[in-house]
Amino acid sequence: MLRVRSTLVTVALLGISLSGVAAEPSTPGAAELRAMAARFAPVEIRADISHLPQNERQALARLIEAARIMDTIYLRQVSAHGTTWLLSLLRDDSDLGRARLAYFLLNKGPWSELDANRPFLPGVGAKPAGGNFYPPDATREELERWLDSLPKAEREAAAGFFTTIRRDPAGRLVAIPYSVEFQGELTEAARLLREAARLTKQPTLARYLEKRAEAFLTNDYYESDVAWMELDASIEPTIGPYEVYEDELFNFKAAFEAFITVVDAEQTAQLARFAGELQELENNLPIDPQYRRAQLGGLAPIRVVNVVLTAGDANHGVQTAAFNLPNDERVVAEKGSKRVMLRNVQEAKFEKVLKPISRIVLAREDHDAVAFEPFFTHILMHELMHGLGPQTIRVGARETTVRQELKELNGPLEEAKADVSGLWALQYLMDKGVIDKSQERAMYVTFLASSFRTLRFGLGSAHARGMAVQLNHLLDSGAVSIGADGTFSLDLERAKAAVTELTRRLMTIQAQGDYAGAKELFDRMAVIRPQVQAAIDRLTDVPVDIAPRFVTAEELTGS
Repeated sequence: MLRVRSTLVTVALLGISLSGVAAEPSTPGAAELRAMAARFAPVEIRADISHLPQNERQALARLIEAARIMDTIYLRQVSAHGTTWLLSLLRDDSDLGRARLAYFLLNKGPWSELDANRPFLPGVGAKPAGGNFYPPDATREELERWLDSLPKAEREAAAGFFTTIRRDPAGRLVAIPYSVEFQGELTEAARLLREAARLTKQPTLARYLEKRAEAFLTNDYYESDVAWMELDASIEPTIGPYEVYEDELFNFKAAFEAFITVVDAEQTAQLARFAGELQELENNLPIDPQYRRAQLGGLAPIRVVNVVLTAGDANHGVQTAAFNLPNDERVVAEKGSKRVMLRNVQEAKFEKVLKPISRIVLAREDHDAVAFEPFFTHILMHELMHGLGPQTIRVGARETTVRQELKELNGPLEEAKADVSGLWALQYLMDKGVIDKSQERAMYVTFLASSFRTLRFGLGSAHARGMAVQLNHLLDSGAVSIGADGTFSLDLERAKAAVTELTRRLMTIQAQGDYAGAKELFDRMAVIRPQVQAAIDRLTDVPVDIAPRFVTAEELTGS
């Protein structure tokens, strides 16, 4: 959750003025807002840091402080008015004001993520598709014409991860580096990272922190991404601009986030065997061989970690369970990507959300098949598969990327691809003998239960849109059927075939940069059908996700 005190300090330094928020009958009242917030189960997130010496704990405390600055930046990226709205809510000590503030902090903004970004504050309007990355008066057509008019190097910067688009005094569009746009916040974050680098005795951690501090000030993130790939330490921080989901206009612009974690060395060692299977999986993807990569990037580390603190884009609404980074196609092609599993967060989600869902939506005979290890392993494979399949592609004579060709559809299609191809890959490894095949049915059944968990995020979420495509495909293929009592059953053999077929289709769309094909697929299949909605409606008393309180971070920093 956003740290109010640190945000207030930054806002005050920026000189942002206050403005009151008046009540309007069209927005939810205090009781409704509390009911909306209750969909997130409060959970204390703890991580064992008893093994860390004092200097490493001090470094960890500096990282927590730097991470909280990502909250401030992210709030500005979501909307130009984000900090003003926050300060206005802090002034309102009424029952309604407190309810609004709590839900604002949970969503990191005035739009309810679980309700298709419905505004819950008066006068804020619809959530802009381009966030605060683009001028509010710029249309998609104007931006595309401007991008097409630029020389190649300028276009790459303007369409890149680390710039905002603004208007100059003459009204012309210009690209502004993040290092300029967020100079004050990034300078302070860089200082804290360098303090942490001096405190730690772990060389790869110190190198990453120094390189990332430099990147904050130069806007060149390549070397720090490489240093993050090579990071091998007891503390595993991920901090900076990464995911592009907040830019729903083009999926070009990266939002700032932070995951401050400690490594679970035993669990990490157990999962390391999967990294050695990635090239074979790539070589056997169910797509035309011309779309497979003959050689993946050299590094494919897997880390199982426990979260100390998340911030910015990593902590709003539905919580991240795992991630696969970096997203820079150059780094992925040359160095590979790292998969990070947030084990304590996943355990909380499984216990608080998935187990109760499974008892309601699945046929009774499959209740006992739902288990944490298949849930955990599929999330891992989901992240591994983000790094496999088409990324840098050719469309006609042009070399381009899947992200640039599929634009706003890239996010949901990539999530669907990682999900379904993750099942395909796990089946491949079971058939090979790498994974115990006795877990086969549990894997598919746990995924089926988890599909309802994801759909409850709302179709405004890239993950939920991707999941709707998958579940509808499984229903259409006969892999999943609906009983007279409204519960869902799985036909294992049909599920295997359906998973392979959908993996082929999604990856082929990516390989061909087929925007029209992706749009047709999502227009037709990214819907929640009546019988699925009926099952979701029965989940009213089950939390949708968790609302973490980062107890270890509070204890370490005193706040």
